[in-house]
Amino acid sequence: MHFDDRLGTVLRLRADGPAVRRIQYRQLLDLLGTLPSEARGEQVDCAFSRLADLATTIPAPDRAAMIRDQGLRLRSTRLVASLAADDSQVAEAALDRADLGEEEWLDLVPALPIGARGHVRRRRDLGLAVEAQLARLGILERGLPPAQRVVTAEFTPVAANDTQRLHEELSAVLIPHPATQPAPPTESDDAGIGAIVRKIEAYRKARQVVDHAPLSDAPRLPLDEDHVLHAPAQVRAFDFATDAAGRVIWADPGTAPMMVGRSLNALEDQPRGALREALRGRQPLRALHLALDGAAAIAGQWQVDAAPWFDPLTGRHLGWRGRMRRAAESDMAAPAPIAPRPDSQSDRIRQMLHELRTPVNAIQGFAEVIQQQLFGPTPHEYRALAAGIVGDAARMLAAFEELERLAKLDSGALELEAGATDLAEVIEATVGQLAAHTRQRGSGFALKIAEPPLPVPLARIEVERIAWRLLATLAGVSGPGEVLKLKLRRKDDTVRLDVALPAVLAARSEKELFEASSGALPQVIAAGVFGVGFAMRLVAAEARAAGGRLVHKGDRLRLVLPGLTGAAQPHSHDGAAAPDTQIPPAARQGPNEGR
Repeated sequence: MHFDDRLGTVLRLRADGPAVRRIQYRQLLDLLGTLPSEARGEQVDCAFSRLADLATTIPAPDRAAMIRDQGLRLRSTRLVASLAADDSQVAEAALDRADLGEEEWLDLVPALPIGARGHVRRRRDLGLAVEAQLARLGILERGLPPAQRVVTAEFTPVAANDTQRLHEELSAVLIPHPATQPAPPTESDDAGIGAIVRKIEAYRKARQVVDHAPLSDAPRLPLDEDHVLHAPAQVRAFDFATDAAGRVIWADPGTAPMMVGRSLNALEDQPRGALREALRGRQPLRALHLALDGAAAIAGQWQVDAAPWFDPLTGRHLGWRGRMRRAAESDMAAPAPIAPRPDSQSDRIRQMLHELRTPVNAIQGFAEVIQQQLFGPTPHEYRALAAGIVGDAARMLAAFEELERLAKLDSGALELEAGATDLAEVIEATVGQLAAHTRQRGSGFALKIAEPPLPVPLARIEVERIAWRLLATLAGVSGPGEVLKLKLRRKDDTVRLDVALPAVLAARSEKELFEASSGALPQVIAAGVFGVGFAMRLVAAEARAAGGRLVHKGDRLRLVLPGLTGAAQPHSHDGAAAPDTQIPPAARQGPNEGR
C-alpha cells in the first residue's frame, strides 16, 4: 500500500527565500493541477491558501512563465478558475494551458470573469457545445491583436520633369554615402521635392529606436554615458557578461563589437592557469590578470573581476557577470597572475553534493511517475521496482543532507537556530519514543533528571535533532536486556547530559568511537545513514555550534550545552512577577567562539 503525502510534504516546507518560494509555488501548481476535480479537504484548502499567499510575493510575469511550462499539467477546474481570477497574464497562461474536457469547460466558463472568457474563445480545441455557450454569453468572435498606428508621410504631387531629381534626393536620404551628404533644402524648395525630403527625414527620426550619436534637435543629457555608448581611443573599463562556457555574450555598447564572441578560456596561455581553474570550478574571478589583443582601444593588460550567476529556479549555472579594468602600471610591467583562494574541504564537499542532488532528484521524479501511473497504466512489477528506486533515492538525499550539515557546521557556515527549549522535556519525550522499540528487547534508558526544567538557548527543532541522533544511535546498538543510565543536571551555567555507553562501544577509544564506518555495527534503530561514528561526529559538531561540546569519558558520553538562568527576582513592591529567562554571556557566543 502506498500513501501519497506529497502535498503535505510541500506544505510543511518553510518558504524563507525567493528561490524557495518559487519552487514551492511550482510544486503546488503541479500537485493541485493533477488532483481530481472532486478532491476536497482541509489539506487541499490549505494548499490553495498557500498558493494565493505565494502569488503575492512572485511577479505576475514569472508566475505566467511557470504556468506555460510544458511539463505542467492543469487538469483541475478549481485550480484553473482560481488562476483565471488572477492577473491578466496569469489568467491568459492558465486558460491556454488548461487540459479540460468538454463537460468541465461547460461548468467552468460561466464562473469565469468576463475578461477571461475572451481568452477561452481563442482556443481552437473547444467543442461545439462550449462555443455555443460562449456565444450565448456574448463572446462571439475570437480576439484580434491590438492595432498599431502606422506613420505615413503625406506626399504632394510631383511634376514629371522632377522625377530624376526626386530619385537622386531620395537615394541620398534613404541610402547615405559616406563621402556625400544630402544638400540642405533651400528656400525655393518649400514645396515639391524639398517638402518630401523634410518629411522623410522627420519620419526617419521618429522611427529611430537606438542611435548612439545624439541628434541635432534632441541632444542627450550630460549623464556621463560616453564611456558606455562610445569607445574612446583607449578603453579604461567596461562591464561584460558570459555564458556558462565563458564566452562573452554581452558588453557595454561601446566595446561590444570588439568583445562579444571572445572566450575567456582562450585569453590565458597556460592550460592550468588561475583563470582557467576558476572558470572550470565555477568560482568568482577576483583580480585575475589577462592580456587582450585586437583593436587599439582594448589591446593591453587587463584585470577582471566577475561573479558566477545561476538560474534562481533550477540552480543551473548560466555564466559570469563582471567588469574588466586596465591593469596598474606596476602590474603591466611585471604581470603576475593571482591564484584564487583555494577552497576548503568543506566547500568542495558542498559543491559535490550540489552536483549530485540534481541527477538523484531527476531519478526519483521519473520513478514516482512510473509508480503512480501518471502517464498511463504500468505493470505491477515495474511499479514495484520504481517504488524501490524512490526509497533508495530518498535515503541518498537524506545522506546528502547529513553530509552537508556536517560540512557547514565544521566550516562555520551554519548556525543553529536560537530559542529557549527545556532540554529535560525533550529528553523525556525522546526516551518515550524509543521505548516503543526497546521495550520488547528489555533494553532502553534509566532516566534521572535533577531540578527540572533545564532550558537551553536553542530552538526546539535543534534540540530534538541532537537528542534523537544521540539517543537513537546508542539505543540501536544496545544489546537485549541492556539498560543505559541517563542523568540530566545543571552545572554552573551549563546543562549536562551523561549517558552510559553500550557494551559494544564502551571498550572503544575516543578515536574509534568517532570514526565514520558505515555498516560496522548492526543497528536495530538507525539514526543516520553512515553509521555510529558519523552520527557521533555530527552530534559533536552540533554541540560545538551551540556553544557546548560532546566529551568521551571512559564508559560514558557527556553532552554539555549552555543553559538559560532565571532572571533576578523582582523587588517586593513590583508584585509577584513571573521569573523570566535570559541568555548568559557564555551562551550568546557564536558557533566558532569559546571552543
